[in-house]
Amino acid sequence: MDSLKSKIRTIPHFPKQGIMFRDITTLLKDAQGFRKVIDELVQRYTGVPIDVVVGLESRGFIIGGALAHQLGKGFVPIRKKGKLPGEKVSHEYELEYGKDVMEIHRDAIKPGDKVLIVDDLLATGGTALAAAALIEKLGGKVVEMTFIIDLPEVGGGKKLKEKGYKFFSLVEFEGE
Repeated sequence: MDSLKSKIRTIPHFPKQGIMFRDITTLLKDAQGFRKVIDELVQRYTGVPIDVVVGLESRGFIIGGALAHQLGKGFVPIRKKGKLPGEKVSHEYELEYGKDVMEIHRDAIKPGDKVLIVDDLLATGGTALAAAALIEKLGGKVVEMTFIIDLPEVGGGKKLKEKGYKFFSLVEFEGE
């Protein structure tokens, strides 16, 4: 996976001093890199009982949509507050500095649906846990969460495991 890692741009001090932002747009614009991401995830999830793929705003839409298409599954977006037009369910969660709200359409997940959550990066785990809470409010079951990047030192993976969720990432960036 070093070939994927080498295609991810690091932008120092964004969005604030001390943060090393991992930018996947450079990976996505690389046809071979983008194909490798989707191919690796398709290989992992082919044959796994999944009813729907859920992508988290916004980069999770890109990976999740392509993955859902290749797996022959439906795709559901989870968005930030105020972006979905229909009847929705909301979940407020903690950010490093403040709170945010995510939403999903009330009819997007049926009770008993087996769901794969997709996002670009796992850091603190707050967004992924909020998405899982929304899915579970609708009666769905999270099969696994998948990410391109895991930042293990930030602790999100540990939080997901403590809550009983399985997760997978293609690459890790540690302390860089």
